[in-house]
Amino acid sequence: SAKTRQVALQSLRLAFSSKTLSEFLLERRLTLTDSLEKCLKKGKGEEQALAGTVLTLLCLQMGSGPEGEEVFRSLKPLLVSVLTDSTASPSARQSCATALGMCCYIAAAEFE
Repeated sequence: SAKTRQVALQSLRLAFSSKTLSEFLLERRLTLTDSLEKCLKKGKGEEQALAGTVLTLLCLQMGSGPEGEEVFRSLKPLLVSVLTDSTASPSARQSCATALGMCCYIAAAEFE
């Protein structure tokens, strides 16, 4: 359910912001990326906003290496989609804009 996903995203946000888990996340980045993708695609409002925040923290945890770049590259189109969607909630759009900027700064290999 949407409420369960929101609670899970809040727990991930808390875990990612309080501990360095890069080794743990290296093995699970594809699963996390897939879950965040579903939250951004199918979620509404608060769920999309939380997914954007968790994605930002995931990029920070992954760093500027190839793993972080891979996560950013796979979710960048969804971030842009939510950001440009005028029907999306302002909090979701703001969170996706922040995620896009931070992940681009940290993990984008191309200067554009």
